[in-house]
Order: sequence, then structure tokens, then C-alpha cells
Amino acid sequence: MLTENRLKKAINDGKLALGIVSSLPLPVMVEMVGYAGYDFVILDQFRVGVGPEALENLIRAAECAGITPLVRVPSSAPDAILRALDAGAQGLLVPRVRSREEAQAVVRAARFHPHGTRSLAHGRLTGFGRMPLPEFAARANRQLLVGICLEDREAVDAADAIVTVEGLDLVMEDALGLSQSYRVPGKVDHPEVQAAIREVASACQRNGVWYCATPRLPGEAERWLREGAAALLLGDDRGVAFRALQAHLGNVRLELTNE
Repeated sequence: MLTENRLKKAINDGKLALGIVSSLPLPVMVEMVGYAGYDFVILDQFRVGVGPEALENLIRAAECAGITPLVRVPSSAPDAILRALDAGAQGLLVPRVRSREEAQAVVRAARFHPHGTRSLAHGRLTGFGRMPLPEFAARANRQLLVGICLEDREAVDAADAIVTVEGLDLVMEDALGLSQSYRVPGKVDHPEVQAAIREVASACQRNGVWYCATPRLPGEAERWLREGAAALLLGDDRGVAFRALQAHLGNVRLELTNE
């Protein structure tokens, strides 16, 4: 049944939340992320081929390990949002939101009446009927974290209008998406891309909305902490695993060379 959203509680309590993207759609990897001590994991349906059954098992693994599962849905379509929520997602990250109207539509699709139009039915989140539906709907509206990702120039231009949508909890940027939109593909350190990231963060700060930053350069994590970011996204499990394997192999080779 729906449990307390530990990520929302941590941010409300003033704690900086730390998370990672699950690019390796393996329940055991999600469990490892949770037991390693991260606060949240983003289960990615946008760039990773994760179907409904696999998503449920990834969410179960997150629940087992005590980590908050957020799902980056493939689109802002209401049916995509509904399937992720019915699978047990405690939060959403909706990609490529470009306008206030799109953000409002996301909130409506994610929340029950009176805050939205999400379809209501029994399922695993009600204990297959053990929790009364009115209680479940009210609890879901309180516990769910609704997040969006701004990755287009037009979204940056409308950032203040977007982030002030009622019912929106958290905003992220996507530097690679912004680099494409600003016609400098892959150049995340380009001045225009960096300025766009700062504008999104500033819009959140001006309007009291949680901002999740992605540190990419040395010292950026500390800077985002000083600037009031609510959460940090620390890359993806695939990249962390690859670097750990490289380091492990390099250390062994160094030892063998020194013998």
C-alpha cells in the first residue's frame, strides 16, 4: 500500500536529497542503489526500454531497499502517467515540458480530484482493495511528487510561468536537451546552455519551487548546495559502474606492475 514519500519528507525537513538515474533496468541494481544510501532513484522509461511488468519489479526493489522511486515517463500523455503511477511510482519526472499549459496538464493527469483527473481503481497500491479508495486518493495526492524536466529554449523563456503551476513539486533541467535546442549539440558547458540552466534554477528559487540540479563539473555540487538546490542528481548507475570497473582494473594492473 502507498507509503510515506521519504524524498518529499527529506526535502521538507531541509535535507539535501541525493539521487541517481537507473539506466540498467535491473531490480538488483535498484536495490544496491537503495542500500548504498541514495535518497531517490529515477527509473527511466524515456530513454531506456522499460515495460510495465519490468517497471513494477523495479519499483518493488526500490520499496524493498527503502529508496523513493521516481519514474521518468516516456511522454506527458495521461495514459503513460497513469501506468507509471498505478505501478507504484512515488514520483514522476515528465520530460520536455515546454509551456504552462503542458505543466498544468501533467498535474491534472497525476492527481486525483479535486486537484486532477487521474483515473481511480483498486490495485497493488490499495493492497488490492484493503485500503478504501477515498483514503487512498487523499493519501496519494499528499504523497505523490510531481516533477517536470525543462529541456527546450521555449521552456526556459517561459520558466516563471511554468514553475508556478499549482501542484507542481520539482523541476529539473536537461543540459543535453538544452544544448540541442540552443543549436550547440553536446556542448553542455556552452555559455548559452549554462545561462539557461541558471535561469531555470533562478525561476524555481524566485517562486519557492524545489529545484534538482545535476553537478557536472568539480565544485558544482557545493555551489548548488549554497544556492539552495533541493536535490542533486548524481549521474546514472551505468556510468558509475563503468568508472568503478575501470578503477578496479587499473588498480589491479598497477599492483601487478609494481610487483
